[in-house]
Amino acid sequence: MDLQVSAFLLFLLFTAGHSFSCYECLGLTGSCSDQTVKTCPSGSYKCMSTTSVVQAGDISGKTKIKTCIADCPSGSINYGLVKTSIACCNTDQCNVQDAPDPSNVPNGKTCYYCDEKSCSNILKCSGSEDRCIKASGTFGGQTMVIKGCVSKSICDAGSSVSDVQGVSCCEGNLCNGVQSVSQSFLFLCCSLLSFILLH
Repeated sequence: MDLQVSAFLLFLLFTAGHSFSCYECLGLTGSCSDQTVKTCPSGSYKCMSTTSVVQAGDISGKTKIKTCIADCPSGSINYGLVKTSIACCNTDQCNVQDAPDPSNVPNGKTCYYCDEKSCSNILKCSGSEDRCIKASGTFGGQTMVIKGCVSKSICDAGSSVSDVQGVSCCEGNLCNGVQSVSQSFLFLCCSLLSFILLH
């Protein structure tokens, strides 16, 4: 009996000092060269790496983020102007590699997406984006809608987002319906993206 208690205490001694850690960075210029190792807070047991590409007319940019997270799905989400690939893993510092750039290879799937004028724009999905997504929310008294392409894994992990009344995914081409949009959808897009990245 004393041997079992001693072995248990020895196990606790060696495991008590180990904390889960991930690389962390915010690369607003498309690079995560300044990444550091961060001890994750309690409840965060996954490491995440994302690469987002923004393309609006002549304006383009790339952002990379690495951090600890409680849970996350790997996959891709595309809102027309913003496309993000997400890579998640569950071992210490496993997010040393950047998430890959979002795929540009069309997969035959089409969905509607919104810009500041309309939600009747047609988007060609690519890579693992095999579903259409639609989300709506109210910000400052204004109703906003975002639509686009998304991977099944992100749909399956969907849950409620603050200030967003409805997030739904569907499988058929253009199944996320035509609807008019009021005011800036980018605020809603950023809220949904930050929820996916930070929760």
